[in-house]
Amino acid sequence: MRRLASLKDTRAYFLSVAIFAALFIGCGHAPAEPPGSVTFLIETMPANLDPRIGTDARSAQLTSLLFSGLLERDAAMNVRGDLADHWETPDPKTYIFHLHDGVKFSDGRPLTSADVKFTFQSILNGIPGAAGITQSPKRGAFRVVQSIDAPDAQTIIFHLSEPNASFAWSLVRSAVGIVPAGSGADFAQHPVGSGPFRFVSSLQDEEVIFERNDRYFRGASQIQRVKFRVVPEAVVRALELRKGTADVELNSFTPDMIPVLAQQSDLAVSEEPGTLFSYISFNCEDPTLAHREVRQALTYATDRATLVRTLIRNQAHVAPGPLPPNNWAYEPNVPQYEFDPAKAEALLDQAGFPRQGDPHTGTRFTITMKSSTDALARLLGEVLQDEWKRIGVQLDLRPLEFATFYADITKGNFQLYTLRWVGANNDPDFFEYAFGSHKIPPAGANRGRYRNAKLDALIDQARVEPDREKRSLTIFPICRCGSRTIFPSIAAALEIFYWGPEETTIS
Repeated sequence: MRRLASLKDTRAYFLSVAIFAALFIGCGHAPAEPPGSVTFLIETMPANLDPRIGTDARSAQLTSLLFSGLLERDAAMNVRGDLADHWETPDPKTYIFHLHDGVKFSDGRPLTSADVKFTFQSILNGIPGAAGITQSPKRGAFRVVQSIDAPDAQTIIFHLSEPNASFAWSLVRSAVGIVPAGSGADFAQHPVGSGPFRFVSSLQDEEVIFERNDRYFRGASQIQRVKFRVVPEAVVRALELRKGTADVELNSFTPDMIPVLAQQSDLAVSEEPGTLFSYISFNCEDPTLAHREVRQALTYATDRATLVRTLIRNQAHVAPGPLPPNNWAYEPNVPQYEFDPAKAEALLDQAGFPRQGDPHTGTRFTITMKSSTDALARLLGEVLQDEWKRIGVQLDLRPLEFATFYADITKGNFQLYTLRWVGANNDPDFFEYAFGSHKIPPAGANRGRYRNAKLDALIDQARVEPDREKRSLTIFPICRCGSRTIFPSIAAALEIFYWGPEETTIS
């Protein structure tokens, strides 16, 4: 499986790939744009270019080009300064950031602590607009922020209600970019940031265009203009690359297409280890899926090893959990849900869902899985249809245009859906963000509406412990799924599916 971003730092990824693509312009095919321009092919539009609102992977990637954050991550997943020149934590509940001098937004306005304060206060209190207040889906990440001070133009101070070991991770540019003070709910239509590029235009379901921000405080990019063209069909994207009307593809091809394209002399393929986590989510408020045994049964009925070997062409690994193997909190020694259809059938009987009619071929119930129109998601659905039919479960597939799909899963309007985590699962704080009882949208990303008081208690312990070694004593039990009270309900509901270790860029 391949990520949508091929470097750990999203900004570095886009800039590096852009430069890489520019080097290949003229090597076997004509440039799609004038010199200094790069055309990327993407399969869907970003949902929202306001960094306070957009939470999908495409929005995070594109806004990382437009906006700077207080902090950013390096390639080793360490937090370092971005807008913050340096910072200190005089006590576990106080963070003091000192901004770089002379930073400007792309329209020439100076960026000060007032903009930083406004950004986070609007996330916490709501974003004003003509139609009322829009609540940010990211506000749950900052619920421990008690107050924010801006004693001078270059200093911003966060006062927390309690220690939070992952607070710095919530401030990286891929999580929240800083917007100008006063930005309203319509900001996504004309976003203005301080990142390496500035917004030019956007045409729904067709293209998004950025140009170089000559005021960028770290120096202007080598790339003058970047066009993101929306091409939903993978075959069409491949043809565009081959005929030279586009320069770079962002890891959106199916695994069987990569070897074929790699044989083309005028195309270059690069791969790197990645951390993408592909998953299936259960709606735990659904009357059928609320049964732990049903979620377990569907997991046992899924032959993930064969799926990775055939559908993914061995370009992924079955995931023991959502944290990537290079994470300090990764725990590989967890109970595995091996392929076991007989056990799946027994669990469904136990849950009160016998086969109707014929005891060997009858249907137990029908459920629906929503997905984007991504080719791999459709193929996955067809595989699951076949595997789950063997245990008496009929799976209906409903692929949707991405904006509609994402709105549905955020509202809880689904039984099952399949999607991919890109980046958010790189810190143990992910468990709270995705499974904490108080992180149901719009407060977080617990779209499956999973609730478990004991899991919440473990998460709370991990959140307030600043010492990594001591924190691991709480994180590891969560990863190991060691408690029958919390797991194996979570082991099935955690959407454990597969890792995509190889990230591919084609230009």
